[in-house]
Amino acid sequence: VTADGSFSIITEGSTSAASLLDSNAWQVLSFGPALIENGEIVVSTKDEVDQAMSSNPRTALCEISPLHYLLVVADGRTSASAGLSLYQMSTYLQTLNVTTAYNLDGGGSSTMVFNGTVINNPTTTGNKISERSVSDIVYIG
Repeated sequence: VTADGSFSIITEGSTSAASLLDSNAWQVLSFGPALIENGEIVVSTKDEVDQAMSSNPRTALCEISPLHYLLVVADGRTSASAGLSLYQMSTYLQTLNVTTAYNLDGGGSSTMVFNGTVINNPTTTGNKISERSVSDIVYIG
């Protein structure tokens, strides 16, 4: 995320800290993969690891236009919701006219809080609905 609030996707192994500074980077996340770039899906059903191809809880950080963002979470691993593959999440995001989307940690980390209240049903194993302790968050205030 640059200082003006725009998103771009980088490849960690081919980007240096100096180039990030030169491009006016303000916040940098290292997880992924990218789901959508320039409105096009950039993951496939064949090039991801097992966990990415199977249905699981998912979280995505998205830009729909300059300074307009979406945070999307999909529940999973329960009888009420199986979850989504990365490709399925990308397909859904494309219906929302997302221009850029980035996959965040999924599974039991897929928890969304709004005004201090958990608004989804996070689960790690599917046995109980509960938040998993995590060391960091994405926060928009």
